[in-house]
Amino acid sequence: MRKEINIDTWNRKDHFEFFSQFDEPFHGIATKLDCTETYKAAKANGHSFFLSYLHKSLVAVNRTLEFRYRIVDGKLYEYETINASPTINKKNGAFGFSHVKYREDFKDFLALALPAIEKVRNSDRLMPPEESGENVVHCSAIPWVDFTSISHARHYARPDSCPKITFGKMTADGDRLFMPVSVHVHHALVDGYHVAQFLEKFQNLMLE
Repeated sequence: MRKEINIDTWNRKDHFEFFSQFDEPFHGIATKLDCTETYKAAKANGHSFFLSYLHKSLVAVNRTLEFRYRIVDGKLYEYETINASPTINKKNGAFGFSHVKYREDFKDFLALALPAIEKVRNSDRLMPPEESGENVVHCSAIPWVDFTSISHARHYARPDSCPKITFGKMTADGDRLFMPVSVHVHHALVDGYHVAQFLEKFQNLMLE
């Protein structure tokens, strides 16, 4: 479900028109989040740490209005629900794109995510077996690198306004665990202030 936003009466009309003309309208922020409680809970309950933080990132995305805006055929839409399109590693060292539907309840999310991921791992295709659509965030996990910044491959000729979230290698600082997180967003839709709001929500969820 989505609804069209009237750009002419939108309070970000000038920002939308200005940044939509850029060859590269995306901007990015990288930071570290405390993931101690989420990691311990995942291990204690036998859950995937990756799916645990992926779910919490999606909860934060869906609770941040600006992350639910998309540009489609030059028009602005607000989507009711945002799903995930994470990269999934395969045994042969390659990866595939997946489509994981969002559910606010973690158990409901797992029931959909686990078979979707298994389908990608058993496929020799790069693209997901079903069309992801525009109401997704593109997610990548690079658990081998404690990065401080990151860039993304971009096809400028293809319109794209989906946020891109990357998760890195978990490291310890004393008795606390931290993970780098990178967020890239379309500046016509999302400012640094909104990224900060998302990161605050995500961090609070990671501490639960």
